[in-house]
Amino acid sequence: MGSKRKIGAITIGQSPREDVVPEMREILGSDVEVVEGGALDELSRDEVARLAPRDGDYVLVTRLRDGTSVQVDEQRILPRMQDQIDRLVAEGMEAIALLCTGEFPPFRSPRLLLEPQVVLHHFVAAVARGKRVGAVVPAPDQIDQGTLRWKGAAGDGDVCVVAGSPYEDVTGMERAVERLKAWGAELVVLDCIGFTGAMKARAAAIAGVPVVLPRTVLARTLAELL
Repeated sequence: MGSKRKIGAITIGQSPREDVVPEMREILGSDVEVVEGGALDELSRDEVARLAPRDGDYVLVTRLRDGTSVQVDEQRILPRMQDQIDRLVAEGMEAIALLCTGEFPPFRSPRLLLEPQVVLHHFVAAVARGKRVGAVVPAPDQIDQGTLRWKGAAGDGDVCVVAGSPYEDVTGMERAVERLKAWGAELVVLDCIGFTGAMKARAAAIAGVPVVLPRTVLARTLAELL
């Protein structure tokens, strides 16, 4: 029996992401080993708090090891993300995936580096250009940046972005999807890696239209490359 293929998975929060990676493993299969790392690994709560976004910052929402959610400023965690990429490259990963749907500047990596937002953008553009695209982001602070992002994918279609966190009670996500249904969404994107398969099923039942789940799109893209 040959050795397992190895891929890296980097969260902008703390690893391991037991709420994300197991669902991805179901798609990747048992012959793929997922090695995790986190931009906030080894940081205390006080140290994490100092990375919180200020007015005008690009807001990212993530999960700590204890299950709580936090907001961080993208610029303040970029060096820590690059450190994790460098570590996983040194450990021999064939490919590395970011476990975040935010938009990032280019990272340095001699291995394949998958950014979910790039994959999602082109996926949605391919299947829903000109359609009414609705997206659910975790926090109200992310609505404006999400609207700009998804307008680029929808082309001349309309876009509506609402907030509903995957890290809080599911009723928030449900209310967000109900708003998108009332607006007339023809496709819904759950725009955070924290949304689960169960949440996708619930969103689809509410909206009555196709729902895109980032973690499974990412896992299937990785599986195609291995």
